[in-house]
Amino acid sequence: MIPIKPVTAIKATAPVKRDLSDVPQDVTSQYLAAGSLNLTQLPPLSLYVHFPWCVRKCPYCDFNSHEVRGSFDETGYLNALRADLEAALPLIWGRKIYTIFIGGGTPSLMSAAGLDRLLSDVRTLLPLDGAAEITMEANPGTFEAEKFRSYRQSGINRLSVGIQSFNSRHLSALGRIHDGDEARRAVEIAQTNFDNFNLDLMFALPGQTLDEVRQDVETAIALAPPHLSLYHLTLEPNTYFAKYPPVIPDDDLSAEMQDLIHGKMAAAGYGNYEVSAYAQVKRESRHNLNYWNFGDYLGIGAGAHSKISFPHRVIRQARYKQPQTYMEAVAQGNAVQESYEIEAADMGFEFMLNSLRLQQGFKVALFQERTGLLLNTIEKELREAEQKGLLYRDHELITPTSLGKRFLNDLQQIFLKAE
Repeated sequence: MIPIKPVTAIKATAPVKRDLSDVPQDVTSQYLAAGSLNLTQLPPLSLYVHFPWCVRKCPYCDFNSHEVRGSFDETGYLNALRADLEAALPLIWGRKIYTIFIGGGTPSLMSAAGLDRLLSDVRTLLPLDGAAEITMEANPGTFEAEKFRSYRQSGINRLSVGIQSFNSRHLSALGRIHDGDEARRAVEIAQTNFDNFNLDLMFALPGQTLDEVRQDVETAIALAPPHLSLYHLTLEPNTYFAKYPPVIPDDDLSAEMQDLIHGKMAAAGYGNYEVSAYAQVKRESRHNLNYWNFGDYLGIGAGAHSKISFPHRVIRQARYKQPQTYMEAVAQGNAVQESYEIEAADMGFEFMLNSLRLQQGFKVALFQERTGLLLNTIEKELREAEQKGLLYRDHELITPTSLGKRFLNDLQQIFLKAE
C-alpha cells in the first residue's frame, strides 16, 4: 500500500515583492494600472470575515484565534470591521460578492444582534449576488437553538460545524469544549434551522483505531449532512501538539483510514470534489471552490488575508493579527500590515497550488483567465509532472492522476520556482 502524505500548504521562501502597504487605498487601484499580466476578465469575488476569539485554544490549532479572557469587545470589533470594509472598497469598486464566509476563531460566540449588525453593514456597503452563499463557522460547544434561529433569520444560509469527532475520548484529546452528545445535539440544531450545512471531521487522531474512524464516518453519514470535510490531523508548527507531539497513527494505518473514508463516502453518494471535501450532488462549497479555482477574495478582520486581481496585477494583503492591534490600526486608517504583488514567476505555482486540490482538475483555459499568463509559461513543469505519472492533460483538461492525488505535495512542489 502506498503511504499517503498529509496534504499541507507548501511554504515557499518569498521573492522580493513590491510593498503596497503604505499606498493609500483610495489610489491603489490607479497605482496598479500597468504591468506585465493581462487578465481579460476579473474572477469571481468572495468576502471573508475573521472573528478571532474562541473559548479555548485547541492544541492542534494554528489559526489566528485567541482565548476569550472573560469577555471581548464585540461592539468595538464590529465597528472596526465596518471601517476596514469601507477603507477597502476602492480596491473592489463595482464588483459583486458571490459568497461570504465568517470564520475564526469561533464566530458562533457572536451575539445574535452582533451577527445581524455585521450582515446589515455588509449589505449596506457591498452589492451581493441574489443567490449569495453566506457561511458561518460554529463550534458545537456554543450552540443555542434560539441564537441559531436568529442567525438564519439574519441571512446565514450555510453553517459549517466543527464536530471533529463524535467520540468523547478523542474530543477530549483534541482539547475540544464539547463531547459526543453535544456534537449530535449541534447537528440536530443545524438540521432544524439550515438546509445547507457542513460537518468538519478529523481522522488519524491520537490513539484512534480504524474501527473508531468507521464509527465516526458512519455516524456522520447517518445524519445526512449535505457536505462533509474530512481532514487528516497534522502537527502544525507553533502549536502545543508540535511542542508535545501525541502518538498518532503511522502512515500505513492513516492510508487505511483514508481508503475506508473514500469507500464509505462514495457508497453513500458523496462526491469527493476536493482533497478533503465531500458533497451531495450540487452541494459543493461555492466559497471554497472559488479559492481552489484561484478566484478573488477580500478578507477583513484580524489576520484576514486577501487576493485581489486587477487587469495587470494581482495583489495579496494581510491584516494585523492581534485583535487589539487590528482595531487600533483600523482607527489609524489602515488595517493592512502587508500588501504585495504576486510576481509573474510565482503566479503559476500559486494557481497550481490551489487548483490541483480539485479532484476533477481544471479546464486549460482557466489558467490564462486567472493568471493572465500563457499556459506555456509552466510547460516544463507540466511535462515533468506527466513524466512522473502525477498529472494527466489533454487540450481541454488538466487533472492529477490517482498517483498525483496520493502524492499531492510532490505534484505541487514541481511548480514551485527556485529562487
